[in-house]
Amino acid sequence: MNKKMKYLALVISIMSFFPASSWAQEPVVEQNVTVFKEKNRYAGWPANHGIWSWGNEIVVGFSLGHHDDGLEYKFHPFKGPSTQRMARSLDGGETWVVEKPSFLDENEKEKEATASPGNIDFTQPGFAFKFRNGSGGFYYSYDRCKTWKGPFTIPLFGRKGLLARTDYIINSKHDMLVFLTSQKDNGKEGWPFCARTQDGGKTWQFQGWIGEQLPLDRKTYAIMPSTVRLENGSLLTMIRRSGFIPGKRAAWLEGFLSPDEGKSWYMLKKPNIDTSSGNPASMITLQDVRIVITYGVRGAPCSMRAQISEDQGQTWGKEIILRNDNPYNRDFGYPRTIQRPDGKIVTVYYYKDTSSKERYISATIWDPGKRKE
Repeated sequence: MNKKMKYLALVISIMSFFPASSWAQEPVVEQNVTVFKEKNRYAGWPANHGIWSWGNEIVVGFSLGHHDDGLEYKFHPFKGPSTQRMARSLDGGETWVVEKPSFLDENEKEKEATASPGNIDFTQPGFAFKFRNGSGGFYYSYDRCKTWKGPFTIPLFGRKGLLARTDYIINSKHDMLVFLTSQKDNGKEGWPFCARTQDGGKTWQFQGWIGEQLPLDRKTYAIMPSTVRLENGSLLTMIRRSGFIPGKRAAWLEGFLSPDEGKSWYMLKKPNIDTSSGNPASMITLQDVRIVITYGVRGAPCSMRAQISEDQGQTWGKEIILRNDNPYNRDFGYPRTIQRPDGKIVTVYYYKDTSSKERYISATIWDPGKRKE
């Protein structure tokens, strides 16, 4: 055996002691999975609903209506009747079954909200919490979203109305922070803020505004926070923004930091992510304490993307393209993201590709690589 062959044999021998995954450092997209797709149906906007996971069991919510062929060239060719569905996976997002939420009656309607009795245990092993779409009411579940209790009311905090999407951080058994959006003073969307309950959802206290109220005389908004708690106890949130830079209409994601349980917030210079026609973020903390943000960019070439921070949000790595087989249709995105016990990430979103007219719910399963040592 010559020297070259001996060297190759030695390398192969060394590598055999280490799993292939231990060598992977860079993020890798593994597969795209269809969560829900049905002829002539329009399924969309997981970010408006929520995602929850317990090990390899994942539940995600989405809106369901019908595809309006007459509006095919409009942004959202959606027509009613509109309802809600949830998809459940028991194998880490590989396969899914669609369910009707228990809070809908036989006519696909929700009940009127009532006052919460409080004493909800946020630390129950099967706990899930969900805001009502577009309002301030909420539901909770102790059995992994199989049955829901509620809806229960939440105060308007002196505002004209709330624009609620599910975003919360549990502190202890009865203590939880929630991140909501209110209408601006002119009744338009939106101005995000933090609130807190310390008695299991019976009463709620306003904590603080996330950023300043945007100008009322222009079509600007700050909505849809996605929040994580950092290692030092601070809160990091990403807000969906729309406005003008300068003189040009734009949409982007904007970061804010709070050192005091959501009472005060400070805008960060980065990440400041251009999403073209607008898309919310989904941000999570990984098992190795890196932070991942996922989002859709609606400017051609359209794509689902991610960024990873190795240092608790101080700096961010290069953009990761999760999916880009839909180069021109802007009607997609609104992700929700979780991490599986094996470290793989599941990002769920709605999508439109060239195979059909339908908007459908899809998931990308990807490996975030390893933290830099």
